[in-house]
Amino acid sequence: MKINENTLLEGHRAVLVPYNEEHVPRYHEWMKSPELQQLTASEPLSLQQEYDMQKSWREDNDKCTFIILDKQRWAEPSVEEEQCMVGDVNIFLTDPTDPSLAELEVMIAESSYRGRGFGKEVTCMMMCYGITKLGVKKFQVKIGLDNQVSISMFKKLQFQEVSVCNVFKEVTLELAVDQSVRTKLQEDVADMKERDYKQTCSNKHELVLQ
Repeated sequence: MKINENTLLEGHRAVLVPYNEEHVPRYHEWMKSPELQQLTASEPLSLQQEYDMQKSWREDNDKCTFIILDKQRWAEPSVEEEQCMVGDVNIFLTDPTDPSLAELEVMIAESSYRGRGFGKEVTCMMMCYGITKLGVKKFQVKIGLDNQVSISMFKKLQFQEVSVCNVFKEVTLELAVDQSVRTKLQEDVADMKERDYKQTCSNKHELVLQ
């Protein structure tokens, strides 16, 4: 999706940036992991296929992707953006007849960042972005039955279980966006700032000083 190609979302722990070509090699290394392949129901791709996928996601009107960065590391002038990558978060508009329905996917690829609140924060940031910028009115997540950590996180965010598929070994949870959901999200991401990505890259060290 091109809507976010120059958008940076700054949170408390995380910074979300557009998925660009320079992120692909690190992403490719992540996706060699059998654990991540299983958690994301993904097949391993060649590096060239990953580059093609990145271009496709940028051009497609039904996919919105951000790379998750460690804000503290990213703000250090000497650290390259690719060294700060933690994972990615995606919105897929899966139903052509209902553009207000979005499937949400979050991957914390770096194991050292799991259990530290990154997953919840970026989920809330992406949901807020989806509601305000994409007009999302219902979120859906599909999670492997053995990924109890993610299931628990989404249930704490008020997602409700709607179905279980034993064939694919996954559970589907949904959350309809009403005023109470909007209010809670606004509270959870009260400090989130939307910035110009290219401009911010030139003075990123100022982020943690504000």
